[in-house]
Amino acid sequence: MAQQKRDEKAICPRAEDYSRWYTDLVQRAELADYSPVPGCMVIRPNGYALWENMRDALDGMFRETGHENAYFPMFIPVEFLAREAEHVEGFAMECGVVTHSGLEPDGEGGLKPKGQLDAPLILRPTSETIIWHMYGQWIQSYRDLPILINQWANVVRWEMRTRLFLRTREFLWQEGHTAHATADEAVTEAETMLEVYRRFAEEWMAVPVLTGYKSEAEKFAGAVRTYCIEALTQDKRAIQAGTSHYLGQNFARAFDVTFQTEDNQRDYVYATSWGVSTRLIGALIMAHSDDRGLVLPPKLARTKVVIVPIARKDEDRAVVMPVVEQMAAELKHLGVKVDADPRTSPGFKYAEHELRGVPLRLELGRRDLEAGHVTVARRDSGEKSTLPLGADLATCVSALLDEVQAGLFARAVAFRAENTRDVDSYDEFRDVLGEEGGAGFLRAHWDGTTETEKRIQEETGATVRVITEAEDDEPGTCIVTGAPSARRVTFARAY
Repeated sequence: MAQQKRDEKAICPRAEDYSRWYTDLVQRAELADYSPVPGCMVIRPNGYALWENMRDALDGMFRETGHENAYFPMFIPVEFLAREAEHVEGFAMECGVVTHSGLEPDGEGGLKPKGQLDAPLILRPTSETIIWHMYGQWIQSYRDLPILINQWANVVRWEMRTRLFLRTREFLWQEGHTAHATADEAVTEAETMLEVYRRFAEEWMAVPVLTGYKSEAEKFAGAVRTYCIEALTQDKRAIQAGTSHYLGQNFARAFDVTFQTEDNQRDYVYATSWGVSTRLIGALIMAHSDDRGLVLPPKLARTKVVIVPIARKDEDRAVVMPVVEQMAAELKHLGVKVDADPRTSPGFKYAEHELRGVPLRLELGRRDLEAGHVTVARRDSGEKSTLPLGADLATCVSALLDEVQAGLFARAVAFRAENTRDVDSYDEFRDVLGEEGGAGFLRAHWDGTTETEKRIQEETGATVRVITEAEDDEPGTCIVTGAPSARRVTFARAY
């Protein structure tokens, strides 16, 4: 029976079923669980702590770039969504709609909706429309610009095929919405926020990303240009980790938001919007974790270091535990947790901390004390070493955490390099994508048309993930049509 219970709790190996491995890991590590509401998830404390760490880091970066937080209602009048034609076309099929208020008995022991609303309300899929309605009340002249606002909120998109963190009907995110006097200012804002997202992904998540812009088919509904960061998961699929949109004057025209310029003319305001969501947690898991559980970068881990005392006998506990508590006090600023009960099997504890992705595990027993050191196990590599006990322990542990952070990033960079290739013919392109699953990033020439991209997607499942512009871009010919191509673009199958 005990063996059966252990098997039930085991995580499916990645090589056997990557999708099941991911779901097993999210649930076993107690990050999230399925909700009784179809398509929605419950984010558990372990998962929410990750989101809080992401949120706090990003919020600091937003403030450094001059942004401030506000909050707008989650209910949007349906007429607002209809004002921007491309926007409504992009989101109409994903909207959740409120049509009634209140409940009343249905006569059969249940409840039914009571009062029908005069006009339906949309549960926000994104907030451009209601925010630009408000900006229209606030903006009169160039002196009112720029407006640099971000909000932390939830959104609803009526997804039919859902997966924990990656795609759910309700999810948490931040959305920035800014208003500017000139197109150049707005473009600079969109590019600045893209760089913020790149830095966060690489410096905090230890996930390397490609940056650039989307094709017409893949851009945000209502945008002039959508910039993005694209990561690669361990099953060699792309995942869009964040987007920043230059909206031009589209929403200002839709909501008649004009301002008096410095030369006393009237002009429409230029706009941006940008956001990342709890999908980042899915990207983090898929970039680093393994068959034993989570592998987390120290900068985002809920617990960065755990101390496991090894002392089953009373006389050993009397010697070891005071040192463990002293070590914990010295390392407290690093987010140290003490696994306080030394009578529990160390092997059980090790597995538990590995499952939860604690970056460093310090093991201290009587033999370690006699040798004057503490044993250290790294979650990322499994390597064990020793550190001397003493005044420099906190400094040594801090340096080792930095090594883990850098090592995770270097490993992910190497993985991406190994799984990025240039492809020069459509036959080769289809051969690479001939099997199910991901095949990494494929860099190929494309004629820039939506028709060709649609054909490629229908025949291979791959889309243009990101278009980058570099000085060393070489022109060529489209792998499908033979038409001129200014540069290679990056294709992949994606989540």
